[in-house]
Amino acid sequence: MGAPAPGGGVPAPGQPPGHAPQAGPGPAAVERAIAELIRALGLDPAQEPELAATPARVADLYREAFSGLDPERHPDLATFPHSGQGDLVIVRDLAFHSMCVHHFVPFFGRALVAYLPGDTLVGISAAARLLEHYSRRPQLQERLGQQVADHLHDLIRPRGVAVVLEARHLCMEMRGIRKRGIVETRAVRGELADPRWAEALRLTPER
Repeated sequence: MGAPAPGGGVPAPGQPPGHAPQAGPGPAAVERAIAELIRALGLDPAQEPELAATPARVADLYREAFSGLDPERHPDLATFPHSGQGDLVIVRDLAFHSMCVHHFVPFFGRALVAYLPGDTLVGISAAARLLEHYSRRPQLQERLGQQVADHLHDLIRPRGVAVVLEARHLCMEMRGIRKRGIVETRAVRGELADPRWAEALRLTPER
């Protein structure tokens, strides 16, 4: 075990005593926590020099993977007036990655986002931007779909909105039952809950 840093902290691998990241939230706190985790797992950076920069790398990974928690990164979505009637807008095969809130391991897959416009359209990239924003945080697949659907509904008040997600979960594949499976969830609002739209909202076979 390494010598404690002043104030009781543990220096990150590759850093001399007295140079541990400072306490408090943020990347420095993540680095310190990962350095402590490495030692708690019985790993010794002195014997495995590849671990020296691991705390900084993991902190950077979490900064990116959880960037949706940053209130300054709220998506700015373009909207346009609409005068049509029965136009169904669908964006298919949107890839996404997120992190299971229970185990902090990834789940990933693809999405379909659809809406029946009212008086307002949203920019064609909005579905991808919303999916990216809400997936970049510790997440549940069910909640992810609901958040995207609710955001789109509140923004443009469509006649109907649907978000269909299909994903693999490494918390099921790497631990526990250790089986691969596909989880599908649907968040459907308004007129798109009518069974006549079911075929249009079906995820196409992955190519």
